[in-house]
Amino acid sequence: MITAELLRKVRRIEIVTSRVVNELFAGEYQSVFKGRGMEFSEVREYVEGDDIRTIDWNVTARMSHPFVKKYVEERELTVMLLVDGSASGAFGTVRQLKRELAAELCAVLALSAIKNNDRVGFVGFTEQVERFIPPRKGRNRVLRVIREALYFQPQHRGTNIAGALEYLARVLKRRSVAFLISDFLTGGYEKSLSIVAKKHDVIPIVVEDPREMELPPVGFLRLEDAETGKRILVDTGDPNVLDMFAQMSRQRADERERFFRAHGLDFITISTGSSYVEPLVAFFRARPHRLGR
Repeated sequence: MITAELLRKVRRIEIVTSRVVNELFAGEYQSVFKGRGMEFSEVREYVEGDDIRTIDWNVTARMSHPFVKKYVEERELTVMLLVDGSASGAFGTVRQLKRELAAELCAVLALSAIKNNDRVGFVGFTEQVERFIPPRKGRNRVLRVIREALYFQPQHRGTNIAGALEYLARVLKRRSVAFLISDFLTGGYEKSLSIVAKKHDVIPIVVEDPREMELPPVGFLRLEDAETGKRILVDTGDPNVLDMFAQMSRQRADERERFFRAHGLDFITISTGSSYVEPLVAFFRARPHRLGR
C-alpha cells in the first residue's frame, strides 16, 4: 500500500535530486554514456572506398549490385538500477540509512537518464531477485523506480549479487548501463560480475556507513550481523580491538577496489556520513578522460 507519507518522501526526493541533476550534471551524463555504440540505420548503394565488411549481402543479392549497411551513433540507452535490498541496508549512524541513500542515488541516476530520453529499469534483489521493473521512458517510470527503491520490502534478508547480475544478463539482450548499488558486504559475486561486465557497462556503487569502517571507543558493544542474526560482544575500549576492526574493514575495501580495477570497472564509493553529490560529480567528470574522450 502506497501511503501519503511515502508519496511525500517520493516528492521530496524528486525535488531535491532534480535540482542536483539540473545544476550539476547538465551535459555530464551525456558525455559519459552517449555514443557507446552504433545501431543500424539504413542501406545505401556501395561506393568505392566503402568497407566491404558492411555489405548487406541479402539486399545485394536482390538488387544485383552491392549495397552497404549504414550505421548511426546509438543515442538511446537502457539504464538499469540494480539495488541491494538486503537487511544490512537498514543501517545508518549519521545522516540516513544506507537504503535511503540508495533511493536518492536511484532518483538522481533515473532523472539524468530520462532527461536524455533514455529508458530506465529497476532490479531489487536480496538473496534472490524480488522486484523487476522493465526499462521504459518517462517521468512516471522514474517516479515508480523511486517508489520501489523506497518502499521495497524484501522477503529475504541475505545478499546474492551474482544472482542479480545473472538475472540482468538473462532479461536484457541489448547492452545496458547497469548501476549496481550495494554495500558489497558479501562475496561470491566476482566471477559473475566479470562475465556480465563484458556485455553490459556495469558500474558498482558502494554504499557504506562510517561505523562499518571504524568503531567508536564506547566500551563494550554488541554487534549484530543484520543478515544472519549472528551477534558478538566487543570491547571498544581496547585500542587493539579498534585497530583490528579498522584494519579488517580497510582490507576488505582494498580487496574489493583491486578487483574492480583489475577488471576495468569504474566504481563509486559513497558514505551515509557525507553528501553523494561530490563523488557522483567526480565520477561523471573523470570518466570521459579515462575512456579517452
